[in-house]
Formats: sequence, C-alpha cells, structure tokens
Amino acid sequence: MANTTQFFEKEEPAIAAGFGRPSRHDLAKGERAAFTINGRFLSQKVTGVQRYAREVAAKLDGLVAEANTNARLCAPKACDERATYQALNYEASSRASGVVWEQLYLPWRRQGPLLNLCNMAPLAAPEQIVCIHDVNTFLQPDSYSAAFRLYYRIMLPLVARRAARIATVSEFSARMIERHLGVKRRDIQVLPNGHEHVWRWRPSDATIFETHHLRRPYVLLIASRAKHKNIGLVLSLAEQLNGLGIDIWVAGGSSAIFSGAPGTNEPNVKWLGYVSDDDLGALLANAMCLAFPSLTEGFGLPLVEAMALGCPIIASDRASIPEICGEAALLASPDNPGLWIAQIELLARSNVLRSELVDEGRSRVRAFSWDKTASGYHDLLREVAA
Repeated sequence: MANTTQFFEKEEPAIAAGFGRPSRHDLAKGERAAFTINGRFLSQKVTGVQRYAREVAAKLDGLVAEANTNARLCAPKACDERATYQALNYEASSRASGVVWEQLYLPWRRQGPLLNLCNMAPLAAPEQIVCIHDVNTFLQPDSYSAAFRLYYRIMLPLVARRAARIATVSEFSARMIERHLGVKRRDIQVLPNGHEHVWRWRPSDATIFETHHLRRPYVLLIASRAKHKNIGLVLSLAEQLNGLGIDIWVAGGSSAIFSGAPGTNEPNVKWLGYVSDDDLGALLANAMCLAFPSLTEGFGLPLVEAMALGCPIIASDRASIPEICGEAALLASPDNPGLWIAQIELLARSNVLRSELVDEGRSRVRAFSWDKTASGYHDLLREVAA
C-alpha cells in the first residue's frame, strides 16, 4: 500500500494547467471507455476537495492521451464550461444535477470503472473507486448542518461497502475510515494531495496589496465557518499580537462568519474576504507565517501550498497535520492559546528559525505530487477493470 513517504518527486519551476482542447473521440461509434470520472465536482465551489478532483482529473487526462486509450468524464448540466480536456471525452448532462444526478443519472451513463474523487458515489454503480477524504462528520459533527451530517453518516458506510477500491489522502484518514466505516486499513490506498498547482499562480499579478497595504508583519488565516477549523483560537490572540506589532490577515470569509468571536473588532485584524489564487500566492509568499489551528483535518491543502511558496507554518498538533508537515512546521495544541502566542513570538524574533522552516518546507513538499497521485489512480483503475 502507498504512503505519503513514497511520493517524492523533483520540484519543477512551472507546471502546465493540464487542460487542453475538447476531445474529438466519438463514443457513439461503439468504442467503449476504459473508465469514467464522476465530474460532479465541476459544478461545485472549489475548495480543497474539488481542487483535488480537478488536479487528478487533469493529470489523468494526460495519462490517457499518452496511452492513447479512451476514457470519459461525465458532469451535471450546471458544470464549469471552461473545463476542457485533451483526451477525456467530456459529457455534460441535460438531466438533473447534484445528488439526484449523481445517484440516479450517472450510474447509467458511466462506462467501465467509475472514479469518484469527492467522497460520494452512486450506490447503484458497480466497479467503483472512491476517494473518501475524511470522516469529519463522525469526528467533528458540530461543524456541519444536521441534514448534511445525517446524509454523510448514512451514505459514507454504504459507499465504502459498495466500492471496489477505497482511496484517501493521509494515513490519519485511512485509520479513521477503518475505525468509523469498517474498511480494513490494508484495503485503503493513500493518495495524497499535490502541490504543483501553485506554480500556475501568478503572485506578481496579485492586486491584494493595492487594497490592503502591507505595513506590519502578519499572520495569515484561511477562514472557514466550520467549527473544526478553530479559527477563533488565533482571533482571540489579536490584542496580544497587536502589542507585538503583528497583524492578523483573514482570507476567505468575512467578519460576519465570526461575529462575536474574541478579536474580531481588534484594529489589527484585516478581513480580506474571497481572494483569487494569485492573491493567495502573494499572501502566502509575504506572510510571517500561516496559522493552521484545526482540530481535525483529512489532509490540509493550505499546508503544502504554504510549504511550496516558502511560507513558515504554525499548526495544530492534531489529526493528519503532523503527518503532512513533518519537521516543516512549529506545532501547538489547538486548545492552548498561550503556546500559540509563544510560537508566534519565537518565529517573529528568529530569522534563523524562519529560514530553517522555509528550507524544510520546500524539501518536504516534494513528497506530495499530483503526478504520482494520478498515476496511483491510473493503476487502481486498471486493477478494477482487469
């Protein structure tokens, strides 16, 4: 079985987007696809899970082109029309969307094994591979609405039972899947997130510093409404950080998400709202550190993005985070504010420590490659099809 230490690859200065012209293959002539990708992710907001699916699909597109084989990607009607592929046959449905499309329409449109990259899969389809990123609805149920929590807690065990192969993104997630979904660890493939997508970002084109002027060092937070992200811990330190001459910049979200939380009205907390990839690249490249205080994570994609872009990390010592960061981050308990202040102050005072963390991160991030992960899925698809 694969593990995260197997995914070492030479770092490249630039990676192509992975999208090309629409395929010219004509499946109506009777040629059967070698496999089908569940493209529901193209109709969804891009968060870490959808980023994973898009990058893996783009790399599989290249592998299909190299092998001159036939594969398809099926998506709901409400999909991203800009997503085109070199070799994958792209089919946008004219019927239904969301869960209804995935459970009722997709099973009858698929050809060959079905690859599902975003936790869920149609129960009616045989020969499936499913990537279950985490079981957070079991570990941190308060992070989710009652309806979402109920759906996932019913569906995930059924999906896991129906799948021909299960993949996940970290050793921690594999252990949690075994514990909560009843899948043996030996039957779970670890295929982690990659980092190469950050080389497509153009921090030089960022506009974030035109609107928000950089005057003092800042700790970067990537905000989320989910309780397990634990962003309030760092916000509660705002007054103390202000006394140290340090700001908190919060990307992705708004002050309304954390209204009433400690620190939200402090003058050194800067709410950036949604930021583009180019802006995020610039923010990471200029931050004193990324603060990542999550209570649980299946992987934590911002961690590898920060490592790739030379941003030091102070992170929680829970769940998958120590596994992903290795020695490339300062770790602290997510329920110990005093330790977080101490770690931030230590980093602010030591350029040597900062350089060590940056160097360690750039070395560590080579363990996480979209090319290696896509190759792992390609192998799994061939196994299931055999």
